Amino acid sequence: MVFTETVGRIGSTLVSMARTRLELAAVEAREEAQSLLGYAAWTLLAAFLGAFAFMLVALFVIVLFWDEHRLLAIGAMAGAFALAAVLILAKVRAGFAARGPMLAATRAELGKDIGFIQGTGAAHE
Repeated sequence: MVFTETVGRIGSTLVSMARTRLELAAVEAREEAQSLLGYAAWTLLAAFLGAFAFMLVALFVIVLFWDEHRLLAIGAMAGAFALAAVLILAKVRAGFAARGPMLAATRAELGKDIGFIQGTGAAHE
């Protein structure tokens, strides 16, 4: 009888630990999704406004140099747009590379749980 109670308690504890870790993973996933959605919304707005401003600047430069150097003005504006696109993409890639791994807290807690179950970790709170 004592053996079955002990196994039942261990099983209950393991299920409880798994449930807690799944809840933590769900919270982290929701926070990550909200964060990415916020970044996407602000990025789209900035891209729209930036594109509109760039188009106005390009139009201004082309009209300013229309009589003397129209092809040079158009080429310079195209080059400026290409350079801006490359710089923005590099910044976005660097931002994503600097982010921490997804579900880092959940993985850390699961690592602690595995260590505790194997007897190599400290007592869990």
